[in-house]
Amino acid sequence: MTTQDIIDSESYYDSLSLYVMNGTTRAAKLSCGGVIEACLKVAQGHLKKTIAIVRPPGHHAEPDEHMGFCFFNNVAVAAKVVQMSTPLKRILILDWDVHHGNGTQRAFNDDPSVLYISIHRYERGQFYPCGPFGGLESCGEGPGLGYSVNIPWPTHGMTDADYIHAFQQIVMPIALEFAPELVIISAGFDAADGDDLGECHVTPTGYAHMTHMLASLAGGKLVVALEGGYNLDSISSSALAVARVLLGDAPPELPPMVASEAGTETVWQVALEQSKYWKNINPKACEPRDEMEEIAFSIPEILKAHRQHFLYSQYQMLQVPLMPAYEERYGLQVMCTGDLLENKTIVMFVHEFGNLRVELDGKSMCDVNTEHSYLIDFSKELIAWIKSENYALIDVNLFPRPFVSLALPTNLVTAENPARDLLIYLWDNYIQLSSAQRIVLIGHGPGCQTLMDMINSRRANMVKYVNLVAQVVGTGKIPLIPKDSEELRAWYSKHSLVFVHPQHPAFAPDGKILKRHGQVIRIDEVKPIKTMIKALPLIRDHVGQLAKPI
Repeated sequence: MTTQDIIDSESYYDSLSLYVMNGTTRAAKLSCGGVIEACLKVAQGHLKKTIAIVRPPGHHAEPDEHMGFCFFNNVAVAAKVVQMSTPLKRILILDWDVHHGNGTQRAFNDDPSVLYISIHRYERGQFYPCGPFGGLESCGEGPGLGYSVNIPWPTHGMTDADYIHAFQQIVMPIALEFAPELVIISAGFDAADGDDLGECHVTPTGYAHMTHMLASLAGGKLVVALEGGYNLDSISSSALAVARVLLGDAPPELPPMVASEAGTETVWQVALEQSKYWKNINPKACEPRDEMEEIAFSIPEILKAHRQHFLYSQYQMLQVPLMPAYEERYGLQVMCTGDLLENKTIVMFVHEFGNLRVELDGKSMCDVNTEHSYLIDFSKELIAWIKSENYALIDVNLFPRPFVSLALPTNLVTAENPARDLLIYLWDNYIQLSSAQRIVLIGHGPGCQTLMDMINSRRANMVKYVNLVAQVVGTGKIPLIPKDSEELRAWYSKHSLVFVHPQHPAFAPDGKILKRHGQVIRIDEVKPIKTMIKALPLIRDHVGQLAKPI
């Protein structure tokens, strides 16, 4: 072409983002040939690793179109030459250029022998080369479905933390499963810190770490091919850091860092998509942590608040004041009738109600069917009995608030068992100070062990004041009285009821159970809540017998 021909065709080449001159054709051939030679030298075993410092770049060049400063797709051509000329067939192409390598993906979109992974700025298809081809759902076609992996950043400003996170959760797990025989990096450095076009902030150290991870694949057979980059200083420093790793240097240490919200969200979405094709991808491990704690309420907390309102509005029960350490963990969860300190009979009910039973609309989607979700709670039946007999009730829900640290006072035994210490606190500060002449302790499910821990900690008081200990165990483990106190064991054997399933493992082959469990009653129910419902009439009868001598 003459100089005038080039001037006359300028608008055509501008529309394709191409720069041409008289030496363009020769330069493009030399660039593509340089990457071919670099790959062949590694594939044939002459060199361990190579870096091809070439221009023009290639990853935008499609099979039937040149574009984006690219004329021949250097990496795609070289990969095909390697497959045709050497025994190596499985090739991984990792493209970290800030733009999607549309040409490279197009070349192998239906080819399962080449795994193409691109990390690029996407912005809903508005960033060059534009369109949906670089989206996360663009995963190949036909036999190549799943062998194209796009990690599309939704915005600029991505950092080392985002790229390393993508490598750890997506790139390396898929690459290890694919097990390439050769790795080629389409190494554009326009995502580097300082590049005004890419507007991202990957440092030379970040590029070094990504190279180091890829060098662990394919027995170390690695080729780095230069692609884009628009800041000479950024390109130079980044390429130098990569070259040092190729020569065997360890990458410099990275500072502590955390991926951005945009980065973690993107990686999670990619993991959801790629888990359809790769067993090594675990979307659950990539799921972003929801930073909503300050404005969020857990479902158990809502259920506990509802339960408190129900006990107050229906039965005029009151919240028991707790010291701050317990209030933080068990607030709203200890309720009592208004006559707690004056009544002659006190029933203490210890449980862990608060779990939600849900059914799903569809197991594959895990959508909750709200019409068939309900709170398991035995309170109505228990309180109806308490009210009918004019007893006092202290209701203790030990289902703790999540993630609350408990700073207990030093005079308590230990902070290792906060639920037990809460019961001791209630015993010492409320029940012991009451006018009660009959005290009944009822434990349900996990609350049984905590109740027994309190009994062991206040042995003398238990023997003196407690008339009945009822444990609704079901199929769970039966808590034991310690062997070191004959008086406590004798008292417990006489004043206890334990409700278990007939096939409970505590029974001996002859059908008998150890005497130290006290009086054991068999109820043929597996679910603890149904065991409690059937046990209540028996507990009620025993408590009624206690009332006769008074």
